[in-house]
Amino acid sequence: MEWLNTSIAPLKDLLAFLYKKSKTNDVHKKQVIMELRNNLNVFKNGFLNNTPYDMMIDLLANDAIQTAIKENFSFKKLKSGVVPANYVFDERNKKYIGWTAERLIDKIDEKIVELKNIKKMNNNSVKDVKNNITLMMGNLYFRMKLMADFIQSGA
Repeated sequence: MEWLNTSIAPLKDLLAFLYKKSKTNDVHKKQVIMELRNNLNVFKNGFLNNTPYDMMIDLLANDAIQTAIKENFSFKKLKSGVVPANYVFDERNKKYIGWTAERLIDKIDEKIVELKNIKKMNNNSVKDVKNNITLMMGNLYFRMKLMADFIQSGA
């Protein structure tokens, strides 16, 4: 998880921002923001403690996203507009410039489901899978961080 080393320091401020932003009366908005914050915390603490990916995947959650989708929540409430180029700090996220919050959240949800399914299909472990779990986890982390940065932009 060396890829996380360079982005751990700014994560503290971002997590504090998400905590403040989750103080809302909109239940779905609150739950989705808290889930994003908690998932970013999984990465932060997983990095600090050298936690195996198997355990981190178990701790990643997408229940609030799934519930919000079922209840037809408008993800524009998280942040309207599209991801601007000046909030994309990681090269791998350049392809998300111009995406809406809904589209980005859908991609985050998709990756969490995929990682959990890969783990289930391989005797509850990702140790010997052919997928590049390190790359997938890195992409998920930077996607979630981009979503948090986007929510924070112009807050």
